[in-house]
Amino acid sequence: MPVYKRKNTPFYVYDLQVNGRFYGSTGAKSKREAERVEDDLKRQAREQARKAAEAAEAHENGPLTLDVAAGRYWQEIGQHHAGSADTWRDLERLVAYFGPGKLLADITDDHVAKLVMWRRAQRVVQHRKKPAKEDASPAPLISPATVNRSTTGVLKKLFTRAKRAWGYSFPNEPRWKEHWLQEAGERVRELHDHEAEALDQAVRSDYEPWFSFARATGLRLRETLITWPQVNWQAGQIVTRGKGGKIVTTPITPTVRAILEPLKGHHPEYVFTYVAQRRHNPRTGERLVKGQRYPITYSGAKSAWKTMRTRSGITGFRFHDVRHDVGTKLLRATGNLKLVQRALNHADLKTTTRYAHVLDEEVGQALDLLARSRDKTATPSPVISPVRSGHKAT
Repeated sequence: MPVYKRKNTPFYVYDLQVNGRFYGSTGAKSKREAERVEDDLKRQAREQARKAAEAAEAHENGPLTLDVAAGRYWQEIGQHHAGSADTWRDLERLVAYFGPGKLLADITDDHVAKLVMWRRAQRVVQHRKKPAKEDASPAPLISPATVNRSTTGVLKKLFTRAKRAWGYSFPNEPRWKEHWLQEAGERVRELHDHEAEALDQAVRSDYEPWFSFARATGLRLRETLITWPQVNWQAGQIVTRGKGGKIVTTPITPTVRAILEPLKGHHPEYVFTYVAQRRHNPRTGERLVKGQRYPITYSGAKSAWKTMRTRSGITGFRFHDVRHDVGTKLLRATGNLKLVQRALNHADLKTTTRYAHVLDEEVGQALDLLARSRDKTATPSPVISPVRSGHKAT
């Protein structure tokens, strides 16, 4: 597919298929320069695929270089990630930092410590439609969570894959816990009534069933994009694959059933669809038939959410906070952490305890009730003198 421009950026975008899909910004404002970038990316992708194939065919526990490991990891796992473009960039960053010929076995704790120090000194990339003003403040430094997720964690995954699937061993493997940066605790953001109303008014009608389903189930974004074969009407449940490939079972409640049943016949495979408003997809350049229904994809859902949130005027609320909102309200209604754990498909109850703060009010009421009970017991009853028969009380 040729390079093309999107409305919200001055740069040309590439979207190509070479043993997997590659999508992102070329960083070029002219079409000719963008095409040169795309050609270079194609060459890199083919080279990665070639090295990965060679490593898989001729592997005899020999030396494993970083570029071969990254290429093979991409072919086997990375290209199938929901955020595959991010995975590609993260792998490229590691190869560029260490050099393609760096042996994984030679990467030590010292190397990883320097890598983390280098990465955490970088700043957030801000995409502006207009050039930044001279007196504009610099972009903030990337967060510790970003360093962990996009750098240290990715390198660790290469080591883990090489050990478990490719048969390599690393006697001097870095001690990953030593390099994991302390992250701020994940906040739990609850949706207030007026915010919920604002979102309901901002959602496009064809995306409304999908968003209602997300709010009714608390599923992660990727888990909401279900197919009809995953919907078992007789068993009354929806079975999908969730985070880490784990089975996620969602009950078909009367609310969920009311959302899904009107969607029958919209698409033979995918449950949630949108109606094309134009003759091409501005993000991918795909040709569309205006007025026809197409499956809501992961990237399409993210884009729709951003538009919805902007229209609603709500700030500081992510799509993942919809899940937090469900967990918070469910715990407040039931007071049962185990039930919330089951509803949100948490593998560990410790993850669910982040919602325990919603019980503070109930705890306060219980403590107040206990204090009142003690006060009542400690207060002596007034003494009433007996009145004998025939005598008047004075």
